[in-house]
Amino acid sequence: MRDSGILLHITSLPGPEGIGTLGSEAYAFVDFLKAAGMSVWQMLPISPTGYGESPYQSFSTYAGNPLMIDLTMLNGESRPVIDEDTSNSPPDKVDYSALIKQKNSRLREAYEKSAGSLDHELTLFMEEQGHWLHDYALFMAVKQYFGNVGWMDWPDKSIVRRHDQALKDYSLKLADDIKFHVFVQYHFFKQWKALKLYANKQGLRLFGDMPIYVAMDSSDCWANPDVFELDKNLRPKAVAGVPPDYFTQDGQLWGNPLYNWKFLRKTGYTWWINRLRAMGKYYDMIRVDHFIGFANYYAVPYPSSTARYGTWRRGPGRAFFDVVKRELPGLNVIAEDLGAVNHKVKLLLKYCGYPGMKVLTFAFTGGHENPHRLENWRHHSIGYTGTHDNDTALGWWNKAPQQEKDNALAQLGIKPHEDIVEALINAVFNSPAQTVIIPMQDILKLDGHARMNLPGTLGGNWEWRMNPSAIDELLTQRLRNLNRQYERGNSQ
Repeated sequence: MRDSGILLHITSLPGPEGIGTLGSEAYAFVDFLKAAGMSVWQMLPISPTGYGESPYQSFSTYAGNPLMIDLTMLNGESRPVIDEDTSNSPPDKVDYSALIKQKNSRLREAYEKSAGSLDHELTLFMEEQGHWLHDYALFMAVKQYFGNVGWMDWPDKSIVRRHDQALKDYSLKLADDIKFHVFVQYHFFKQWKALKLYANKQGLRLFGDMPIYVAMDSSDCWANPDVFELDKNLRPKAVAGVPPDYFTQDGQLWGNPLYNWKFLRKTGYTWWINRLRAMGKYYDMIRVDHFIGFANYYAVPYPSSTARYGTWRRGPGRAFFDVVKRELPGLNVIAEDLGAVNHKVKLLLKYCGYPGMKVLTFAFTGGHENPHRLENWRHHSIGYTGTHDNDTALGWWNKAPQQEKDNALAQLGIKPHEDIVEALINAVFNSPAQTVIIPMQDILKLDGHARMNLPGTLGGNWEWRMNPSAIDELLTQRLRNLNRQYERGNSQ
């Protein structure tokens, strides 16, 4: 049986807390996926969001996003621990500015109410997650103590540089705040593990996303400066991005610190192995974002205002993945191989044997060599109508040049008056790809107003939420019939 699934981030679920959570709506979505005959739920990174609320600029690669904690489920209560809603935001958007302060306040209240009641369980959790948890909790406590500025700009350079005495002093001084962050992480992972167990029992696999880079302002970078290319002042020598292309004349300046691959190689890639091992426990399938960076990566001098003047460097390549496969033989990796896919990238992907991605809305430009044309799809791949970085299928169609539309109609074999979104979904399901994933916005045939992210822009991204009434029996049956027709998912 070939797989099928839906891409919907946790934050996009409906519900009363101003943002999607790991509560009852998440379980209801699992039930919907099962009833619709799906076998996979794909989501974006579940880590705490940083700059611009992007899940790809997180304060920690290991930690869970506190905003996703369901207050009703906190401490096993049958009613909300905090009775009020945490946000007055509209049901189809996340109002982060209003939400963050209010939700953190509710979590702090819950922490104070339950202080001491989970000491044994918290101790076990701290032992299990010791390789990252204290660094993260201390990082967050110190960051808040210094007014939330980036760690590079903390006024006390002894804690910036992690001097032993400073680590001890701040751990003592901010002990209560550290315990709060540990408490929050304990409850996130308690809820996450319960949801994953429930989904797996329903025959569903959770397909998670792991960014290749970490944020400069993160506990990962602060606690492991040797892992990154930093100068003597702990500033990045160069940062990540992608060069100018047809869509962006200045390229994309991501700003993430680059890896010190020489140091990583000398240490047996231990930092990366630990990270991948954790992701393998969080998810059943892992989408490794920007896979091309392991073959070659784009380095932009720091500081730069655009990504125009970067250079390509050689990535760790086969040697790195030899270690990954030796240390983590059962890891289920999917390579996000979109973008500047050159011969090096193709050879590395073939060597690793990981499935790559095909995106149908990319298929209607260029000639027959376009890898996203249906004729070039293969079994060992993951097929999409679009991803979180693209416009919705209907949004793309509404803005596409006429030549692109004509190409789409010809390749899909439909007339101008026919339903383009339905035709795209049917074509993906009918493709040779072993696994196909459709964004929920395309399932619901929503236009560009429901777009999740516009790369290279700040503000207005990561906000979309599904309407509470969007899922009904008619939609469920339509998708189940689709899975049966193309012999996919759990429909049989």
